[in-house]
Amino acid sequence: MSALNTDLYQLTMAAGYFAAGKTHEIATFELMVRRLPEQRNFLVAAGLRQAVEYLLDFHFEADELDYLRSLKQFKNAPPGFFEFLRDLRFTGDLFAMAEGTPVFASEPLVIVRAPLVEAQIVETYLLSTFAFQTSVASKAARCVSAAEGRSIVEFGSRRAHSPAASVLAARAAYIGGCDGTSNTEAGMRFGIPVAGTAAHSWVMAFAEEEEAFRTLQDLLGDFTVFLIDTYDTLEGARIAAKLGRPLRGVRLDSGDLESLSRQVREILDQAGLPEAKIMATSDLDEHRIAQLLKAGAPVDAFGVGTQLATSADAPALSAVYKLVELRNGDSVQYTAKFSGQKSTMPAAKQVFRSAQCDTLSISEECNSEIPGAPLVRPVMFNGALVEALPSLKASRDHAAAAIAGLPPRLHSIDETVPYEVVISPRLLQMAEEIRREHTI
Repeated sequence: MSALNTDLYQLTMAAGYFAAGKTHEIATFELMVRRLPEQRNFLVAAGLRQAVEYLLDFHFEADELDYLRSLKQFKNAPPGFFEFLRDLRFTGDLFAMAEGTPVFASEPLVIVRAPLVEAQIVETYLLSTFAFQTSVASKAARCVSAAEGRSIVEFGSRRAHSPAASVLAARAAYIGGCDGTSNTEAGMRFGIPVAGTAAHSWVMAFAEEEEAFRTLQDLLGDFTVFLIDTYDTLEGARIAAKLGRPLRGVRLDSGDLESLSRQVREILDQAGLPEAKIMATSDLDEHRIAQLLKAGAPVDAFGVGTQLATSADAPALSAVYKLVELRNGDSVQYTAKFSGQKSTMPAAKQVFRSAQCDTLSISEECNSEIPGAPLVRPVMFNGALVEALPSLKASRDHAAAAIAGLPPRLHSIDETVPYEVVISPRLLQMAEEIRREHTI
């Protein structure tokens, strides 16, 4: 994870800060989502571990600095700027919501407090990793809710926006509640359970479908799942039933999934295989899953691919990273933006969650003033971890409990439901004072 993985203007601003003698000033930036996508009642925070790994390893390599020196945009950069970058490390503080925490509009997922140049350069990477993983985790939570306790496996690697994105999509989907992934690299790196069957090409590579099934069964034993729709789905089910145990289940990947699942269930049951599971795939999303289950389709598990790994109905979040404080010695400047639909609130903030609503406050406000549990916690101080991050399984468990604790109306996948985020009186007053200062 190179420090060079940032937008050019972060680095030209860094050169400007260096020239202006502002490198010692301490900036506080907040990363938030201005508004929820129309299809979301809440988001699920994800991406913190990758952000921490990036900050802990933040540095420029010699060849990267040579490249920057070659750019015409830096021809007027001060002579010492590149030596400054050579020694630059992240020495600041990081505060964040725990991965798996439900998040609403305008609430800080992350707060960075660091020397101005450090806090500025990291903006691009932090926005990218939090926005993408939060999108996928949020989509996964909707699929899991629609499945009503049935298993969801993330199958989207081949349709993800890149191989790297496929691995992080699997991670985020697991936080959001998926039971596993087809991506074996994600399984190795993150300890996510891996699952898979076989492709249609497997069946077509053999002269007979039964030969293909028997060979797969000899290989996989108790983990055998037959893909039965290469030719005739019901005949495929009969062949699977004939071969019998060991058999975990069968997969349906085309056709009328509701009708076929009923007929396949009958074939398996009549063969004395009631424990054999039926998995459905075929470009599913939360709405299609809900429709199948509402119709009574006897599907035990769902593989969700493209729609999940790309968060297809809401593929981008309005995530922003805004300066809220700037400290120069004992002087503190609280900053805010008031333009149009892109206004922001000043000061580092805290979010308190109660049973009724969330309250957005100045970070110095405490539980004695505001009811609810604080959600933004320290993660790094002076460039070092405060404590070890939770395991991915712990983040997944946290997400399940936190989502279950939300008001039931927010669990709807069809209806957009408002949730109140209250602004504390002190924060409102500070914002109004700053607005008056900048009003002509």
